[in-house]
Amino acid sequence: MKIKRIKRYYTMLRLILKGGGYSRAEYLKKKHYFKSIGEHVYLQPWNYGTEPQLISFGDNVHVASNVIFINHDITGMMFNYMDKEHHYKIRKGEINIGNNVFIGAGSRILYDVTIGDNVVIGAGSLVNKNIPGGTVAAGVPCKVVGSFDEYMESLKND
Repeated sequence: MKIKRIKRYYTMLRLILKGGGYSRAEYLKKKHYFKSIGEHVYLQPWNYGTEPQLISFGDNVHVASNVIFINHDITGMMFNYMDKEHHYKIRKGEINIGNNVFIGAGSRILYDVTIGDNVVIGAGSLVNKNIPGGTVAAGVPCKVVGSFDEYMESLKND
C-alpha cells in the first residue's frame, strides 16, 4: 500500500510540473491513469481523487482549474466506528463524462454521475446527479439552465 501511495504522489508531482492542460491529459492517457480518456482533452486540475480508475473522459473535454472529482463517500467508516454491532458500506462509483464537455472552475463532480455529450457545466457547480446531453447546467446543486446549442450560438463572433 505504501508503494502505491508513493507512486500516486510521484504522479501528482509530475502533473504539477507538466506544462499545459493538453500535455497533462496526454501524460495521464499514456499512464492509463483513468478508466478511459478520449482525444483532445484539456485537464487543468492535478488531483483526481483516490480512485481515478473510476473516471472516464470522452473526446474534446475541457476541465478548468480547481475542479474536484469525488468518487467515494466514506461516511460508512465513521458509522462503523460508532456502531460496532453493524457494518456500513463505503459507497463509491464511476464518473462518466461525454464528448464536447466543458467543466467550469471550482466545480465538484460526485460519484455515480454521468455528464452527457455537448454539455457546459458552470463554474462552482456541484454535480450530484446525471446531466443530460445538449444542456448548460450550473448551480449548487447543478441544474439545467439552458441549451448547449443556444449557448454555442451566443458565443459566435461572425
